[in-house]
Amino acid sequence: MSDEAQPVRARGLVKRYDEVLAVDHIDLNVHAGDVYGFLGPNGAGKTTTLRMALGLIMPTEGTVELFGRDPLRQGARALEGVAGFVEAPRFYPYLSARKNLELLAALDGDGASARIDEVLATVELSPRAKHKVGGYSHGMRQRLGIAAALLRRPRLLILDEPATGLDPAGMRDMRQLIRRLADQGITVLLSSHQLPEVQELCDRVAIVDSGRVVYEGALADLRRQGGAGYRLRTTDDQHALQLVRAQPGVEHATSSEHGLAFQANEHDVGELSLALGRAGIGILALTPELATLEDLFFRLTEGANGAEPEAVAVAV
Repeated sequence: MSDEAQPVRARGLVKRYDEVLAVDHIDLNVHAGDVYGFLGPNGAGKTTTLRMALGLIMPTEGTVELFGRDPLRQGARALEGVAGFVEAPRFYPYLSARKNLELLAALDGDGASARIDEVLATVELSPRAKHKVGGYSHGMRQRLGIAAALLRRPRLLILDEPATGLDPAGMRDMRQLIRRLADQGITVLLSSHQLPEVQELCDRVAIVDSGRVVYEGALADLRRQGGAGYRLRTTDDQHALQLVRAQPGVEHATSSEHGLAFQANEHDVGELSLALGRAGIGILALTPELATLEDLFFRLTEGANGAEPEAVAVAV
């Protein structure tokens, strides 16, 4: 297949370890230009899936292709244009960042040595390039891992939990770095259990739970599927709450110091507004709120009352 094929295409990926089913018939569709979030709780099968995608371990069943090439059949040739890290990047701690990159560039060839200054600047490590990696913070080592990946001029960058263990400032810097790389045209596959990170960065997501995909598609579509919520403040919230709860089509009405919250479609919200007016209750604020990724994530991965989560249709 040609290099015009999508960056990642997995079909029916399965990985069993004796009696343990780590990955259960996973399909993935990463398109060119995506910032694609591979989201799930720890132990959901994310890292195992990435290892199969890179040809580091063999799937029990199924196939995976990177730009139309199968790593198990074509070996290193299938990884042309692909870079990143699975789990934490590793470096020689007694060598400087520059020396580590020089060793990696010598292995890569293809002019990688000439790009060392460029990639160090991209990840903002130029001032510390001559310092030993053993003295680096966790966040600096994560950024050095991305620098090492960028030596290959990747079209697809695979990052496994790049923000794990970072403080808030480190997480912010990592998000900004990934966004800059995506703006340069690099397709990013980001494995994470950090919900704010995914919500801020990603346009398409796959949510995996217990080794299987429970949703794949546009993040915006997922949030719309979660139903529209509304925040309401009135001149008489106590009376308004009674009307809200009595209004047909309005669900999950609650009250707090910030006003009322409920779920409804637009037509029913319009009817509620008229009912409030007829009751002489003034509307001070009525604002729609899409479901947060956190709400949807727990709804999909935990289900109601501990029941199995209901699978959502996969969009390719």
